[in-house]
This record gives sequence, C-alpha cells and structure tokens, in this order.
Amino acid sequence: MTVAKAETAAPCTLFLFGANGDLVKRLLMPALFNLQRDGLLDPRMRIVGVDHNPSTDREFAARLEAFMRERDQGNEGTRCFDEKRWGRLVKRIHYLTGDFLASTTYQDIAQRIGKSGIGNAIFYLATAPRFFAEVARQLGSAGLLDESNGFRRVVVEKPFGSDLASAEALNASLLNVMNEKQIYRIDHYLGKETVQNILVSRFSNGLFEAFWNNHYIDHVQITAAETVGVESRGGFYDHTGALRDMVPNHLFQLLAMVAMEPPAAFGADAVRSEKAKVIGAIRPWSKAMALKNSVRGQYTAGKQGRKKLPGYREEPRVDRHSQTETYVALKVMIDNWRWVGVPFYLRTGKRMSVRDTEIAICFKPAPYAQFRDSDAERPKPNYLKIQIQPNEGMWFDLQAKRPGPTLAMETVELGFAYKDFFKMRPSTGYETLIYDCLTGDQTLFQRADNIENGWRAVQPFLDAWQHEGEVQPYAAGDDGPAAADELLARDHRAWHPIG
Repeated sequence: MTVAKAETAAPCTLFLFGANGDLVKRLLMPALFNLQRDGLLDPRMRIVGVDHNPSTDREFAARLEAFMRERDQGNEGTRCFDEKRWGRLVKRIHYLTGDFLASTTYQDIAQRIGKSGIGNAIFYLATAPRFFAEVARQLGSAGLLDESNGFRRVVVEKPFGSDLASAEALNASLLNVMNEKQIYRIDHYLGKETVQNILVSRFSNGLFEAFWNNHYIDHVQITAAETVGVESRGGFYDHTGALRDMVPNHLFQLLAMVAMEPPAAFGADAVRSEKAKVIGAIRPWSKAMALKNSVRGQYTAGKQGRKKLPGYREEPRVDRHSQTETYVALKVMIDNWRWVGVPFYLRTGKRMSVRDTEIAICFKPAPYAQFRDSDAERPKPNYLKIQIQPNEGMWFDLQAKRPGPTLAMETVELGFAYKDFFKMRPSTGYETLIYDCLTGDQTLFQRADNIENGWRAVQPFLDAWQHEGEVQPYAAGDDGPAAADELLARDHRAWHPIG
C-alpha cells in the first residue's frame, strides 16, 4: 500500500495462468482496465493469458471485451467502459496455449519474455489450487524465477492450503524455488479502501490509541454476511465449507488489522511482522474448548423477501447428506497484554438476511450507574462500527438524551460514509493489490508465517469437527442458527445487528 503519490509502475509482462477462468474476466481484467484509466500502467506492459484451451490473441481479447461490456451494462449510473481506453489496452493483450504441467509451456513463456525486451515478469496463478505448487516448480526449473535480468514475482490466490499441514507443504514448495520477497499471497479483502483505512484510523488519530485495549474494550465482533448461496460452486464448496473459505484468510486479516501492535515503521516487513504476531497469539483451544466455542450452521430452504430459496443440500453438485457448514461462528482469545480477557467473536455465513461485512468494537459500560431508578438506568453499550461493505464507512454509537420532560436515552450515530466525503470510482478491489505487486510493495500481502499462524489457530476447530459437532440448521434469509446467539448469550453478550 503506497503512501506517496502513485506513479506509473515499471514495465513488465504479466502472465495470467488460468486465463479463461472467472477470476480473470470478472476481476483482474476490469482492475487492469481501471489501472490504465488512472495512468498507472506503463505503455510497454504486456498481458499474456495462459491456459490449455486453444485460442488466439484476438479471440481471447474479444471474450474479455464482451464480458467488460456486459458488466458495464449492469452498472447503470457508474458505467466505466471506454472504447478508446480499451483500444489502447487490447493491443497489449496476448494469449499462450499451454498445459500448466508441460515443460514446453514454460519454454514458450521464456521465449515471450526474451522477445519482449523487458526482463520484469509477474506470474499470476489464477488457477485451481492443485496447480499452485507444480506451476511454481516448473517456473523454477525453467529458470523463470531468476532475477538477474529483472524482477520475477508470483501471485498466489486463496485458498492457500486446506489445513495447517497443506499450508506448510505449499509454503515449502514455493520457498524451494524462490524467496519470500518474490511471493505475493493475495487476499482481495485487503484491497478494500475501508480495510486499509483501519490502519490509518488507528495509527494517525491519537484519540484511538488511548482506549484501544482491554481496559476500555469489552469485546470485538467481526461479521461477513452474504445473501448469496453457493450458486454454481457446490462441487468446490462442499469440500471446503465456511471455516476454510473465510476464516484463516479474510476474517483473520480483519482481526489482525484491529488487534496488531503499532509497527515501528509503515513498511511491508514491519506491518506483516505485527500481523503475524497477533495471529500467532490466538489461544489454541483444546478439542473440548473448540467445540464449546464454535457453531456450525447450514442453510435450509427459506425466503428472501418473496423469493423462495433452496436449501444447501438442494443446490447443484452438493451431497444430499452433506454436513458441510455454510455458516460458522467462533469465539477466539488473543493472549497478549493488550487483549487479554477480550473475546473476539467471528461469524460468516451464506444466505443471510443482508450483505454486510463489518467490525463492531464494543466498549465497556460507564463505571457508575448515575441513572438508576429511571428508564435510562441501563444505557446501551457504545460501539465503533467499521463497515467494509456495502456502505463503506465508520460510525460511533453514542447515548444522548431524547428531547422531552423525562430522562430517556436514544442511540445516535457519529461517523462518515466514504461516498459522502470522497469521489469513489468503480473498482473491483484488486486495483490496489495488482498495483502494489507491480511496484513491489508487499504490505497488503500475507507472509508465510501469517498464513501458517492462521491455520494453526483454526486447526483445533477442524480437528474437533471431524467426529463431533453437527451442523445446525437455519432458514435461508435468516441470520444464522439459534446456537450462534447462545454462543454470546452465555457470556451475557449479543450480536450487533447486521445491515
């Protein structure tokens, strides 16, 4: 994440492995288009799609253009497709037909780099996870990771492993052929402006740091609620589930932003070291405690407004007896001086009532009940709410007296929405991350120790659920199973309303 004014990135060849997949057309190419719009791509940059399906440069570019136009038609009021800009970008788009497992593909890549006259290259693995280690090995064997004639970087998408052992094995495979400075483990949540603003808000405003600890904060809630179901991803999702899909990456990254210590300097190594430390400080639960402090849910048939929705087991390519969770709620504790005694409650689920990703920080109540024997005897707790999506912004709940002759309190909100203060251009969330990769800034990318610490923290839940812990049903369109409310109720707390 660059602090100074953004400048045009150095020229390079960007190889997109898995070029015919959804990630490239839906997110990466629109992000590259937006970066060109903002003047951040060097005119000499080349984009090469790599996939096994035979195609030409023109056919590949035409498919991307068709999707860009279709996407633009659905964004009434925020259309951004521009014929002239696309015309300039399309000249730099190429295609290479190749098998990811064949050495001849990497020989062809080497020839492309040589002919380009540009030594810099980025290899973006937008493939199925099973190809990550093998593509990296082939790149290393072909000498394509040698940086003697320019930088060579590899971008790895999630999921980064499926448990601690597989994450460690994948890290070992990558580090066997390149160094940590060349690896960009991407989490698109970190490209969102509001996520990045957590660091700015915490460390550039003196008033926050004074009460950002266990003396004043009662607990923290992190929510990622989705209204969509598994859609066409049933085959993938039924072997993954909500925990693996969301917690060790997205939710733990949000937790790290909230809970990390101030870095010594605002640089990639310092920021990532503090994030790794706080994830590493999550208390490892025993099997019994992991079961006690977790809830697994699965959506059944329900409604979204008047629209009838199928249950998870009725979705395409899902086992009719599946025990895969589509919802998870966890309680975790961070064992360090700043956060000891402060529970962090995490929840994420599909087919919930609204789409909402937020962090709700609940502060301890006032120490003295001045308003006893009145209707205001028990004022509501103060919350700082950081909303990541859809309405990006920050709000602080305060108690105020309602006008009138009696003492009655009302919750009022102080805060801001990004759209009210800043001109927000349409984006995919990948723009910042791709630009940082082009410029060599690893601040927003995960390091090996951060990845492994995250899996180490969720491994007790995975182990505990192997033979125990049935999934709890919740109707599609609701906000999760009743057991999730009970998880907080036993601590005399409640979920902050989403939306």
